[in-house]
Amino acid sequence: MLKTRLQRSVFARLTVLVTVQADVFYSQYVVNGPALTALHGTGSVLEAIHRQGGVMMCGAMVPIWAVVLVEFCLAFGLELAMGSPCALRLASACFDPRTTHPVLFETAVISATVGLMCPAMSFIAAWLYYPYYAGFSLAGLLASWLRLVCFNFPFAWFTQVFFIQPLVRMVFHRLPPRLWGRAAGA
Repeated sequence: MLKTRLQRSVFARLTVLVTVQADVFYSQYVVNGPALTALHGTGSVLEAIHRQGGVMMCGAMVPIWAVVLVEFCLAFGLELAMGSPCALRLASACFDPRTTHPVLFETAVISATVGLMCPAMSFIAAWLYYPYYAGFSLAGLLASWLRLVCFNFPFAWFTQVFFIQPLVRMVFHRLPPRLWGRAAGA
């Protein structure tokens, strides 16, 4: 378990850094990739994004690095404010962390985090990537949000449980213990 506020912050930053990269890749390549390449007649998604002048965000085209930066900032703030604290409380309500096997408890925390963060970030993404040029419709926004949750939730859960969290834990454990003033235990 993470013991200090600094450990939680560093762990959240590492997690969000990897998660945002994976999510942007998934959204642009897997979900939107075929439509982008067909629309622009290109052989790659990056080439299609370049031809269209970036990714549409808040009604304007922005470069892909700006998408990653904006999503990182939003996800990191949301993770620290809501994701981690609420997920730990939810997992602790179902399992006693002192008596439950650590793998089971961590899986419960990860599942709770995904269950909270995926709908929240999908809602934010529905606002960010809404096609405002076509006019605004609350029903269209909610339909877009539901579609994003349906696309993103399975991806988020499987990548968090089987790839991102094991990777982040490995990196976190390799950070020098002197960063924490004592042994680093996650």
